[in-house]
This record gives sequence, structure tokens and C-alpha cells, in this order.
Amino acid sequence: MITINSNESLKPYNTFGIDVCAHLFCEANTENQLIEFLYDKELRRQPLLLLGGGSNILFTDNVDGLVLKISTKGKEIISQDDESAIVCSAAGESWDEFVAWTLEEGLAGLENLSLIPGNVGSSPIQNIGAYGVELKDSLKEVEIIHLADGKREVLNNEECRFGYRDSIFKNELKGKVIILSVNFQLNKNPDLHLAYGAISRELAGIGIKHPTPCDVREAVCRIRRSKLPDPAILGNAGSFFKNPTVSNDVFTMLSRKFVGISAYLQENGTYKLAAGWLIEQCGWKGARRGEAGVHETQALVLVNYGNATGNQLLALAAEIKESVLRKFGIELETEVNIR
Repeated sequence: MITINSNESLKPYNTFGIDVCAHLFCEANTENQLIEFLYDKELRRQPLLLLGGGSNILFTDNVDGLVLKISTKGKEIISQDDESAIVCSAAGESWDEFVAWTLEEGLAGLENLSLIPGNVGSSPIQNIGAYGVELKDSLKEVEIIHLADGKREVLNNEECRFGYRDSIFKNELKGKVIILSVNFQLNKNPDLHLAYGAISRELAGIGIKHPTPCDVREAVCRIRRSKLPDPAILGNAGSFFKNPTVSNDVFTMLSRKFVGISAYLQENGTYKLAAGWLIEQCGWKGARRGEAGVHETQALVLVNYGNATGNQLLALAAEIKESVLRKFGIELETEVNIR
């Protein structure tokens, strides 16, 4: 049976560590509890906020209505052949623990996405990505359940309409479905993605010439730990802003004006600028506004030094956006969901 708590603090459930309360709060640990919620007419009348790992949200106020935390567990190989395997994970599984498990099973494809915080069920919403790889590269299907009528549906990769940190779940289906599970097609004969310079340098630095998928995971974890703060120690939600994409003409103009600008050529001929570089050039690395600040080694990460409010962090983000726009003519877009 699902348990409902009143005036529950959400501080333990968001990686920024923002201390706000939910009017009502419940945690679904099984699929049956999710079904129970769907058929509870009293609960369904409440405004609803779905919460996964809380790693991509900034709370700016108490939450009216009901917060439903998805904590369902379970992962398995559902089919395989000599070349690949289809694996399934429940939405509430830890993303990084799931990645580690796939590698233990001898399956490659997710190693570049190691150590990204959050749960598996949240990963398709953002189409998470890192070091030259995106979730869509390995995702096969997403099983969802519609809030309106409890109907189950399976969406394939194309139907998820993935884009850069984008998907159908942030658009047409936002607030209309719960993600139940995610299926991935992974490889037994790995095709490693090492083009991202930081990975190659890290592997060379630890003397690995013929890396395995597990070596790539280790390199990625080392890089992320060296650059990004642990949310358990310093409140943050990882990258606060998206990397902006510009045309070739705009990039050419910027590169002439700003020597050393950090950017990555995309397949369609556009350039993805490194938002962290832009922010750093505006002098924000290590800056603080009281308890809200910019991380001292990664300007893309906003941090809560202890008792910052969501509104204080949001005000800092607005200052950063305005300065980048003024200096570069580039408008940054937040990656973190503001609530």
C-alpha cells in the first residue's frame, strides 16, 4: 500500500539540497504502487509533480499538491545473441549503478555516460549525454503509462523524438505519462567512442593503450570527479546550462573575435559552444552570491554552499546569462528544470 506524508521536506530528494516542502508526498517502490496511485481518485485530484533522482531540478518554492517519487527497481537481460543484448531497467534504478551493471555483464555502449547522477527513468527525458555519446545512441524502447486513463504504451527510439537534451517527454507528453522502464540495445563487441579529447588524454595518462569499455568508464569517472562536485558533499545539479549551438558563420565571427573559443563541430555543420568556457570568460568561475555560487573548477556548475534558496541560485543564473549575452551575443538556456 502506498503511504502519503504531509508537509514532507524535499531536501533529501534533490541534489541541490534546497529545503522546500511538498504538501503531499509519496514514494512508489513497486509498479503496483504506481497503479494504486492511478486509481486513487482523491490523490488524482491533486496537482502532481513526478520526481526521480532529483538531480535535474531547482526548487524555488514549496510544492502544492502531490510529489510522487518513482523508486521502482529491477534490471535484466531480456534477449541476446552473439553480437548484442537487449537490457531492461525499471525507472527507479540509479543510472550509474545501471551503467556499472551493464559493463559487469560484458555489454558496452553506456560507458561514456558513467557517473551521471539521477535515475534510469529520467534519462530519456533529457536525452542525457556526455563525452560524444547521447542516450539515444543506445536506447531501444521506453515503456510508459498514461496518467489520464492508465493505458500502457511502448515508444521506440524514433517515437521519443530525441534532440539535444530534449525529447517528447519534455514536450507533448510532459506531465501526461509516467516512464515505467527503459530498454537498451548494447554491444558485446564494443565500438568505443574515444574521440572526445579528455578521454584519450586520461587513458594515455594512466598508461592504457588498448582500452576496454571498463577502462573508458574509469577514465570518464576520473574526469568527472576531477571537474564536478559530489552532490552528497556540495549541493548541485551538474551542468546548469545547455551548450549553445550556432551556425558556421556565427562561429567564424566569434572565433575571430575571441581567440581560443571552445566549440565542437556537429554533423550538420553547426558548432556547439562550450557554455562553461563562455561563463568562465565572463569571470564567473568561483564567484559567490552568499550561499549560492559558481563552482571553482567548472563554471558550468552552480552550487549551494549550504543554505542557498532556489531563488538565490536562479538570480545568480540570471546574472550569468545576462553577462554572456552582453559579451558574446549568445543567450544561454538552462538545462536544469526550474520548479
